[in-house]
Amino acid sequence: MIADRTTLTVAAVAVILVIGVGYLKLGDGVLARLAPAWNRKLVPWLFLAPAAAAMALTLVFPALLTVVLSFLSSDASRFVGFKNYTDTLTDPVTQIALRNTVLWVLLLPSMAVLIGLAIAVLAERVAYGGLVKAALFLPIAISAVAAGVIWTFMYDYQPPMATQTGTLNAILTMLSGREPVAWIVDEATNNYALIAATLWTQAGFAVVIFAAALRGIPEELHEAARLDGASEWKLFRYVTFPVLVPTVVVVATTMTVVALKAFDIVYVMTNGTYGTDVLSTVMYRELFTAKDNGVAGAVSTILMIAVVPIMVFNVRQFRRHSRES
Repeated sequence: MIADRTTLTVAAVAVILVIGVGYLKLGDGVLARLAPAWNRKLVPWLFLAPAAAAMALTLVFPALLTVVLSFLSSDASRFVGFKNYTDTLTDPVTQIALRNTVLWVLLLPSMAVLIGLAIAVLAERVAYGGLVKAALFLPIAISAVAAGVIWTFMYDYQPPMATQTGTLNAILTMLSGREPVAWIVDEATNNYALIAATLWTQAGFAVVIFAAALRGIPEELHEAARLDGASEWKLFRYVTFPVLVPTVVVVATTMTVVALKAFDIVYVMTNGTYGTDVLSTVMYRELFTAKDNGVAGAVSTILMIAVVPIMVFNVRQFRRHSRES
């Protein structure tokens, strides 16, 4: 069986290579017969066309199909207009998911920026800063599912008289003598606990990005400010932070997208129970449990509408920063 799969993989790669070489040779031959001005204009598209076609097939077409399905019935047999949108937006479960998604969007980016920037700035001032950044970056290599399992054990709850096997509750009961907290069951704490678990996997990204941006600030600016008598806080406020604003925007928008598409950790740790639903878990249940393609398409479209402006803003900021530099 393994040998058969290896043979099929090698054969598929060989076919793709043959098709690719044939496409390039044929395209180059056709373009060579054109006028030089047209040749210069069309040669870049010869290389971009396969990537553009793959993007259209895997991103654009599914997105358009999802939008179309959102206006059809659950079995896609008839047109129902905006009924799927009104049904899902008036559903109490979706309303809770919307509330939680807004909470994720507010807390995850802001905490990632604050923690990432603070650690990046402080790590630059100590000899072991590289070790700190490496330790914080390690969780990025862990899948969201594995992180969910890890933090499920971290938040584990046992009755007050029992031995606490969860790390947080063990520390809480040992140091303060308080009763343990059902972190992922109690609706007062569970959403914050899920956001904290996600932050653990994403903070390293923010630290690395901010650390790279800090390295790009000319040291002469800091030295001049110190010679003028600026304190460390004023140095950060008036010199360092203004230079880092574009990086803050990039990290915040990236974390906002992560928050909007949060699914794995929520699914693994609570499966949306105890009031922890987000839009992605609602969409998943509508599609795979309720088998309602229409409502699932509507929820997915709402998510896409929320993400697209953020991505457009991020791209514009990147282009503006590139032109300025």
